[in-house]
Formats: sequence, structure tokens, C-alpha cells
Amino acid sequence: MVQCGALSECRGVCVSASVQIDTKKDRIERKILDSQERAFWDVHRPVPGCVNVTEMDIRKCRRMKNPQRVKKSVYGLIEEGQSQSPVHIPSQLARKGTKEDVEKEIVFLNSQLDRHCIKVSKVAESLMTYTEQYQEYDPFVVSPEPSNPWTSDDLSFWDLEASKEPSQQRVRKWGFSLEEALKDPAGRDQFLKFLESEFSSENLQFWLAVQDLKRQPLENVAERAQEIWTEFLAEGASSSINLDSHSYERTSANLKDPGRYSYEDAQDHIYKLMKSDSYTRYLRSNAYQNLLMARKKVCLFLCVSLFAWGRLQLDTSPQHLT
Repeated sequence: MVQCGALSECRGVCVSASVQIDTKKDRIERKILDSQERAFWDVHRPVPGCVNVTEMDIRKCRRMKNPQRVKKSVYGLIEEGQSQSPVHIPSQLARKGTKEDVEKEIVFLNSQLDRHCIKVSKVAESLMTYTEQYQEYDPFVVSPEPSNPWTSDDLSFWDLEASKEPSQQRVRKWGFSLEEALKDPAGRDQFLKFLESEFSSENLQFWLAVQDLKRQPLENVAERAQEIWTEFLAEGASSSINLDSHSYERTSANLKDPGRYSYEDAQDHIYKLMKSDSYTRYLRSNAYQNLLMARKKVCLFLCVSLFAWGRLQLDTSPQHLT
């Protein structure tokens, strides 16, 4: 019994000694880590004027009116004009703001207040609407007909997209935006026919001419730019377009040294004019609605034909006959 008691007492002493050693080791490791962190922030120190949290507790800085004036440092007591750390460069005193500085700041703050801000919920709703609208045109989400050219060697999908007989999907996509209608050659031709019926095709012709100018070789740019001016903007032009005075003056000034983007202001003005006026009427016109319904009927007819052909193949198969 005496031996057992002595043995348990020795074990207790050993355990308490090991705990004290571990505690001492933890204190040493914490000091090492703390010194390493302070050394890191002394090298990667904050810019002058900011609070150095390695020299003063951040909770104390929050309660101080002027946290930059720190009297005590890890390097000992410092004077008022001495920097917080031996490696710190004392910051220069900021000059007092003048009347002009205050006026500039007021103008800047007013401009920030006038900025158009959108709620995150509205942005998320708009993004979801856009995703749902274009979902059926993403070949990795919805498999295109007749096959996916990204995952197979069949190029029939590209042939259908390049054909002059657009599918219902392509015609419906023209209604998303004017940009989608102009990107599709068939949609561009249909929109041009509608503008010709309204005697305003010169707007689209000018826009297409400027697009072609941007793709011209550099040696042909000056000549082509002058041709566009003669055809659409000069006095007595054969296809005169209506420009506001600001766009006209900017364009005429740009043509003194013509380049690929000399007509950028005029093209942007014409595009906005077509988008707000002609394009909205085109979507409501019988030309677009009839084309959309015709493509829908063709699509329905093809679906019925394919179903009937599949049913016929099933009925005439040997397994079905037996």
C-alpha cells in the first residue's frame, strides 16, 4: 500500500511538472510568435498617419480622440516629435485646406450623391431574368437541334445558323435587343426591308458603312471616310441622315485627321435613334409578327413530321410485326 501511494504521488509530480513545462513552452512560443508578428508589421508597416496596432492596443485607439499621438511604444518612451518606430519615417504635417480645396470636395461629394445606385436585389433580379432569357441559346445548358457541334463532329447546327431561312429561335432572339437583330445577317436584312418600307433605310445604311470602315485596311480609311461623308452628311448628300449639332461638329472635326473611329459620335447617335424609334415599331409591325408566326408553324410542322416518321418506323419494325 505504501509503495502504491508513493508511486501515485510520483506520477502526480511528473504530470504537474510536465504541465508546468508545457505552459512555460507555450509562453515562450507565444512570445516568439508575437515578436515575429511585430517584426513583420515593422517591415510592412502602415502608411504614415495610420494607427500602428503593434504599438498600441486597437481598443484603446478606438476610445481616443487622436489615436496618432501615441506616448508609449514597444521600443520605450518616445518624444512628441519622434516616430512610432525606429524604422518609421515621420510624416509631414498636412497643410490646412484652402477654400478651393473645400469647394472641390463639395463638388465631388455632390457628384457622388447624384450617382445612379441600384439595389442588390434589383441587380440579382435583372441577372436572373437575363439568364432565363438566354438559357435556351446556351448549348451547354440546352442541347441544340439537330446536334451539339461542341460535343460532336456534326456541323449541321452551324449550317442552320448561317442559312437565310432563320429558325423560330433566331427570329425570337431578334426581339431581345437591336444588337441581337443586327448581329444576325438574316435579322439585319429583315430590319433593313422594314426601314425601306418606312423610307428611313439611310440610318441603317450609315451604321453599316461605319462598321465597315472600322474593318478597312489603314491605307483605305481616309478615302472610305470621305466617301461616307459625301454619301450621308455632305450638303446635297444622296442619303442624308439627321444628326444633332454636337455630333455633326465632332464628326466634322474628326475628319480633319480621318481614322477608323471618326464617325463614333454620329454612329452612336443614329444607333440610339433606331433603337428608340424604328426598332420598337419593327417589333410591333406585321412583318416581324408574321415572320415569327411562320417560323413557329414551320417548327410545329417539322415536329409533327418527325413524330409521324418515328411512329411509322416503329409500326413497320420486325419486332412490332411479330
